[in-house]
Amino acid sequence: MDIAAVSMSLSQSRLSQAVSVQVLSLAKGQAEAQGQDLVKMMEKSADPNLGKSLDISI
Repeated sequence: MDIAAVSMSLSQSRLSQAVSVQVLSLAKGQAEAQGQDLVKMMEKSADPNLGKSLDISI
């Protein structure tokens, strides 16, 4: 291989790696936001009075 071909190959590899890192970064940000939203939903849905008493009739 000549120097130009090696240079192009290296450049393409670096670009591919940079794109992969950016995609993973976006996915991580979205996962964090979804996790925070899930925590907020769970906090809103928690009723402290649920499960304290049980009505049973036989």
